[in-house]
Amino acid sequence: MIRLADPAATEAIGASLAAVLAPGDVVTLDGPLGAGKTSIARGLLAALGLAGEAPSPSFAIVQPYAPPEVRLPVLHVDLYRIDDPNEMEELGLDEARHDSALLVEWPERAGPDAWPDALRLRLEILPDGARGLTWAAPPAWERRWRST
Repeated sequence: MIRLADPAATEAIGASLAAVLAPGDVVTLDGPLGAGKTSIARGLLAALGLAGEAPSPSFAIVQPYAPPEVRLPVLHVDLYRIDDPNEMEELGLDEARHDSALLVEWPERAGPDAWPDALRLRLEILPDGARGLTWAAPPAWERRWRST
């Protein structure tokens, strides 16, 4: 586990992830409300060139970013409002992976079999208010994801 002392440290994880992200990649962000999922997304998008702060896609569900706004296409996805994994097909995320990276908050709402090749990041709120980051990196990510 990596201890993230403040929002800047959490955003820095996103920035380090941006350096290795490519179209077709999926990164899932799991954790309770307020744990820092959107902070990681904001750090990643800023490192990819986004000017200004990225909004949370809670109501839009999918917030697309494309060049020249960012250096590679990214879909920032927030599945918090998805009640049934069967709703996922309507979002067209599998097709979008061909030319975009997916950054998915609340991935458990997509069902247990969604994105088996994803880098899975998990955030927790520690007793002192800091955040703890753990991850599961499948073979496609093992050589690229070195979180420190």
